[in-house]
Amino acid sequence: MRKIIVISMITLDGVMQAPGGPEEDTSGGFKYGGWTATYADEVSGKVMEKQMKPSDLLLGRKTFEIFASYWPEHVDNWLGINDVTKYVMSRTMEKSDWKNSVFLKSLADIEKLKNSEGSEIKVWGSSELVQLLLKNDLVDELWLNIYPLTLGNRKKLFDNSTIPAAFTLIDSTATPSGVIFTNYKQAGEVKTGTVGA
Repeated sequence: MRKIIVISMITLDGVMQAPGGPEEDTSGGFKYGGWTATYADEVSGKVMEKQMKPSDLLLGRKTFEIFASYWPEHVDNWLGINDVTKYVMSRTMEKSDWKNSVFLKSLADIEKLKNSEGSEIKVWGSSELVQLLLKNDLVDELWLNIYPLTLGNRKKLFDNSTIPAAFTLIDSTATPSGVIFTNYKQAGEVKTGTVGA
């Protein structure tokens, strides 16, 4: 069985829309694209290197299109990105010129992929796909890069369809610019009890 790791850059209020650049995702009139740029520092660079180690990817269509238009020409900034398999959840796309792209059509395809043999699978961006994975208990780890700002009612990592689940913190790093990188591992069902009991 393969591990699915969701990597997300989020604000304090959970917004994940367009962290990388002004034109990345302007849907809904979003005008704050590129909100992570001012928080870059040496510590965050080292953590991002770890997160970008070669691994198969699972992406939603919109994120795949953003990646496919940029990364094939910028491989020096993400070693191995062209060589790993890019699994794309899309009901409309069936092919791409970006090598090693495989298209999935359904939740059953993702479940089959997760139950196959192979490397861990990292999910970047892909808000709708992430919510589908969380709703169906398919996320093994959350690597959350939490930035010290709020952006309000925009695309968020979690929505009301997320099932209750417990996670255990396995690693964390705070940067001088105030970003907190956290790694959480799925720990099963939520336990309830009485405070002080």
